[in-house]
Amino acid sequence: MPKKPSKSPAGKGPRTAARKPAKVTAKRPNVVSKAAPKAKPKAASDLSQERIIRALETIAAQLSAQGKPTAERESLKQADAYVWHPDGRLAAVPRVSRVELFLLRGVDRMRDILMENTERFTNGLPANNALLWGARGMGKSSLVKAAHASINAERKPADKLKLIEIHREDIESLPALMEQLRASSFRFIVFCDDLSFDGNDASYKSLKAVLEGGIEGRPENVILYATSNRRHLLAREMIENERSTAINPGEAVEEKVSLSDRFGLWLGFHRCSQDEYLAMVSGYCSHFGIKLDDEALEREALEWSTTRGSRSGRVAWQFVQELAGRLGVKLTAK
Repeated sequence: MPKKPSKSPAGKGPRTAARKPAKVTAKRPNVVSKAAPKAKPKAASDLSQERIIRALETIAAQLSAQGKPTAERESLKQADAYVWHPDGRLAAVPRVSRVELFLLRGVDRMRDILMENTERFTNGLPANNALLWGARGMGKSSLVKAAHASINAERKPADKLKLIEIHREDIESLPALMEQLRASSFRFIVFCDDLSFDGNDASYKSLKAVLEGGIEGRPENVILYATSNRRHLLAREMIENERSTAINPGEAVEEKVSLSDRFGLWLGFHRCSQDEYLAMVSGYCSHFGIKLDDEALEREALEWSTTRGSRSGRVAWQFVQELAGRLGVKLTAK
């Protein structure tokens, strides 16, 4: 009888103490294995957050793109003239390099026609795109800039006509410029100076579509003025070469020649006479206060044109610059 109480604690006690640690250690791997799957919902949550962030970034980019034209339209109030860059930027030109309209001599008929066309367009009436072609240095680009300034002389800022110059090498980006200007409340002259195309140059198709051929066409608030030394915007030898090598000579250059036909207004500039040249020199000297005896002025002006081999408005202006510098006169209107 006395052995029973001692046997029971001695036998069960150690066994129980030995089994308990075994059970605890056996359960630990199970605890770890149960915790491992919980990482999957966490990864899915992170993935959802990344998707939300990407979606928000996309929305923000779209809103920024939609707000960009508004900002660009607001920037058109900064100046009356801009230069277009193919990356979509319009660079303001605070001061345009130009001469006064009344100083352009020997181009009276072309001046009157272009002014009338520009006034109609500015007043919201139908007007034609204009191609100013002909002799070098006879004031084609000067006339465009002078006409623009003359139109804006007495207009309120909100009603002023904007002049945008696009470079010849950027002509392929013309449709993008048209799209940007289409929604503006201003009216624009898009101006390309010295426009011409080489044999394998296909960029003229962008201009052709904008002039008349595209679905959207030219915006109602935009008119195109271009200057060129070539009436058909192509070199004569290129046209002749196309005709001589084509099966149908008439159709070989029809596509390129038809580009100039899409300008509704053609203004031809021809070499000036001696009297017109001297009138240009006299007008510049009178405007800038350059004083010289009439006989000496005429003699020196003719000598200058002889050394240059031509008479034109550009040659007259170059002579006046030389004369003013020699006499110590600044070229500012008196």
